[in-house]
Amino acid sequence: MNTFGHIFRLTTFGESHGPAIGGVIDGMPAGIEVDTAFIQAQLDRRRPGQSKLTTARQEADQVELLSGVFEGLTTGCPIGFLVRNTNQHSHDYEEMRNLFRPSHADYTYTQKYGIRDHRGGGRSSARETISRVVGGALAMLALRQKGITIQAFTQQVGHISLPGTYQDYDLSQTEQNPVRCPDAAIAEQMAQLITEVKAEGDTIGGVIACVIKGCPAGLGEPVFGKLHAALGSAMLSINAVKGFEYGAGFAGVVQRGSEQNDVFVPDGRGGITTRTNRSGGIQGGISNGQDIYFRVAFKPVATLLRPQETVDKDGQRATLTARGRHDPCVLPRAVPVVEAMAAMTILDFLLRQACNR
Repeated sequence: MNTFGHIFRLTTFGESHGPAIGGVIDGMPAGIEVDTAFIQAQLDRRRPGQSKLTTARQEADQVELLSGVFEGLTTGCPIGFLVRNTNQHSHDYEEMRNLFRPSHADYTYTQKYGIRDHRGGGRSSARETISRVVGGALAMLALRQKGITIQAFTQQVGHISLPGTYQDYDLSQTEQNPVRCPDAAIAEQMAQLITEVKAEGDTIGGVIACVIKGCPAGLGEPVFGKLHAALGSAMLSINAVKGFEYGAGFAGVVQRGSEQNDVFVPDGRGGITTRTNRSGGIQGGISNGQDIYFRVAFKPVATLLRPQETVDKDGQRATLTARGRHDPCVLPRAVPVVEAMAAMTILDFLLRQACNR
């Protein structure tokens, strides 16, 4: 299961400490202008070493497009790409060769395959998300032509959270700080918490919120292909994600139907809209034309730079003090990954809808 999507499909390959991370995109519409600067900018938002709040690993993460693009336009043929790994410190992981990191994929990968690449987690490393960001950037270029935009931001780190909803903030300010939070004062509090946690050799989790604007009504299937289920599946495939909710989500369970329902009203242009959007832009598994918004919960990173009890491959008790370069909080670098997975999901559903007509 290294392929995502039905019509717009991304197949990824590569490991954290291998020669490269890469992918093949199939189903990309022909004639889309390929803005390589935009693709690289998305990768730069994800790359390590961009601030003191992230891992110190230094990677340029320069994308090489190998096929499927001619004279700046997509041809409709498969788009192959590579991002070469250039700054691995594989020796930092030698102690982990025979030890399992608590709450990491080390143990489960060994149980599944009988073998694992202990260097940086191999395939389970978040470095695999490079391919998702490239695929998502290309999907965003196609969505631009449809007037669809996607914006994610850090809503919560630990106990520090933005009050209100995305509508209460100027989301254009998201990139003005390394936390990627649209409120500068709260972003500073989040940054301070991440710094404190990092100094203790510990990690912290949080929540990323995302809003999709301009999505037409009618995307999604009524039973097993619900749009929100696909978005949830996409988000839960991201490393360290533990939860997904859309619209009012879990907070809505305390309300009655009379409080929760989104009442239909004329939009003043001969069409129909809703007075509120507690449904998060999706009803019955199908988009209704309103903003689609959701939240994604990320757990603290499993690799701690402090001693942890564990066992070795023979089940003997051991103590692991991890080395290497790791994020104390994945939230800042995960924002473009959330956007990428949302973009690929929406483009895939748009193409599927076109085939149904």
